[in-house]
Amino acid sequence: MGESENLPFTIRPIHDVKELAQVSELEKVIWQSDDPVPVAHAITSVDNGGMVIGAFLGDKIIGFQYSFAGFNGINTYLCSYLLGVHPKYRIGGIGEQLKLAQCKEALKIGYDLITWTYDPLETVNANLNIKKLGGVCSTYIENYYGNMEDSLNAGIPSDRFYVDWWIQSDHVKDKVDRVGGKLPKYQEDLAVIKVNEREKEYPIPEEVNTHLTADYEILFVPVPGEFQKIKEEDFDLALEWRLQTRKVFTHYFKAGWQVSDFIKSERKENVSPVYYYVLTKRGEDKTIQNK
Repeated sequence: MGESENLPFTIRPIHDVKELAQVSELEKVIWQSDDPVPVAHAITSVDNGGMVIGAFLGDKIIGFQYSFAGFNGINTYLCSYLLGVHPKYRIGGIGEQLKLAQCKEALKIGYDLITWTYDPLETVNANLNIKKLGGVCSTYIENYYGNMEDSLNAGIPSDRFYVDWWIQSDHVKDKVDRVGGKLPKYQEDLAVIKVNEREKEYPIPEEVNTHLTADYEILFVPVPGEFQKIKEEDFDLALEWRLQTRKVFTHYFKAGWQVSDFIKSERKENVSPVYYYVLTKRGEDKTIQNK
């Protein structure tokens, strides 16, 4: 188990310049990069509608979340830019607790929407962002950050989901409070990618279906559960997963669908896991956006 299990960590907003400097150093450790958010930029953001929230073990910062104010010409919202936890402390729910603290602080200052991006092939992030927190997505952005050189993103197009987290919606409240009812059951005939699950090898996306019509109420998009391992050991297969999932998400989002849930597959012995995004029709579930 990770070292964060049962640790007496605390979570609180950060305003102090010295602590923000610690956050900057933690960024370098997490992403193995020498290009962290400048401290001067972070303090300016905190003073103007943004926030930095830290997870502390004593006086040591072991995780953080950084957000800044956003405006699209009509609405204001909070842009959640970075969330990271020190590699030694990644099991134990610190990331989730940072997001819940972000939600609480955002509500205090009047936000009802928080947005962020993440790689849709990172299933740990999907489990937190979509399943546990109740984020939804209907926007797919190809190669959003261009070519990235950090350890997680190097060599693969930086495609991203743009997540909407409607923090006053019933959908989010039910997810956070764990009262959202049963998760939808996977149905192979409603999967938009046919997957070859191979014993002792990684799954292959074999057939893409962009012809399922609005007659359906729910669809499933499979994704591999070990994308970083696939990228390290079979880059061509990792790229194939990127391109095939890009194709289906782009198509179905344009056709009026959205990601509204995420389910884990049952783990099969000697088979690399496959998980599923749940697609539903945009606008039909009135619990998803704020009333």
